[in-house]
Amino acid sequence: MIREIVAAVLFILGTLIYITATFGVYKFKYVLNRMHAAALGDTLGILLAVSGAVVYYGFQFISLKSVLILVFLWITSPVASHFIAKLEYTTDPDAEGKEYRSVSLKELEKEEENK
Repeated sequence: MIREIVAAVLFILGTLIYITATFGVYKFKYVLNRMHAAALGDTLGILLAVSGAVVYYGFQFISLKSVLILVFLWITSPVASHFIAKLEYTTDPDAEGKEYRSVSLKELEKEEENK
């Protein structure tokens, strides 16, 4: 009984995180803010949902599969979000010269030598 209650609480919290992230995606105007809300909701929501599944099923083979899925998503989701954000930032004509500059490796080495 306690295990089912803990699993239900974790599932509900995961669902609330996903709902909050969905509102964040629609509320923010700048694409990087929307992506940040989606990425954080995705990683935290999947952690809580998988934790609920592990608690509900106990330590069985399906729990190991769930944890492996969690690890896979935790590795791939931030990397994909980073690449999409970098692509958006480098192709945004309004961001040109504001906070971002394109620097080659040789230029960075020269700057380090001059310090």
